[in-house]
Amino acid sequence: MYETLAYSLENSVATITLNRPDVYNAFNGQLKKELLHAMQESGKNDAVRAVVLTGNGKAFSSGQDLKEAMSMSKNGKIDFQTMVQEGYNPIIRAMRDLPKPILAGINGVAAGAGLAIALAADMRIMNAEARLVEGFTGIALVPDSGGTYFFARMMNYPRAFEFIALNEPMDAPTALQMGLVNRIVAAADFTNAVNAMSERLAAAPTKTLGIVKSMLQRAMRDSLDDILNLEAEMQEIAGNSEDCAIGLMSFATKQAPIFVGR
Repeated sequence: MYETLAYSLENSVATITLNRPDVYNAFNGQLKKELLHAMQESGKNDAVRAVVLTGNGKAFSSGQDLKEAMSMSKNGKIDFQTMVQEGYNPIIRAMRDLPKPILAGINGVAAGAGLAIALAADMRIMNAEARLVEGFTGIALVPDSGGTYFFARMMNYPRAFEFIALNEPMDAPTALQMGLVNRIVAAADFTNAVNAMSERLAAAPTKTLGIVKSMLQRAMRDSLDDILNLEAEMQEIAGNSEDCAIGLMSFATKQAPIFVGR
């Protein structure tokens, strides 16, 4: 089905692997379209309860395929606004709206828009040998694809500005300290760690995690009073889910719950 990415479904985990290793998984037009389609299909498929996004080869993604962008320029000018609005923004929105957990496995360098897409996931496990690169200011551009949104919220203003302005690669321990990734894992253990975490997320109450995902995003912009009302509303929905009934019964019988994702 796909030419620029690999898609597999096993143990309720959909694994999406960016697959242009010869150009460090740079995003051309086809990869953008295929990634958007893969995310949308994962949302529709009830058999999918968690999504892993990772890269093939040495990189997670080096960001925009600039050679393609330059080859499509008109009179020497690249239509950056259309490239972002029609290419990247739909992917970011699809990831944030997906009612299932997304785990980014940062196997290698994540740069530019590739880094922004990794940050759009709900959790990140990073190879200890990988690097994060802002990339944009090195060619006099600004972060896009949600980059400034994620940097400002995951770090703080001075640290975000420094990372963007100086354009210095960030190693894994610093990324963990800054709050950009959840965990770092030695290269030899990376694949097993991503698989274990994805299966753990897939075994969780999927509907509940989808609600939590939407609530946390609302919490970053709404008032406390709005969130208090939202929590009461969402608790009613979660409390009427099949998984909540399973959880309550398991609590009463002192057995580990086996959630079904509904």
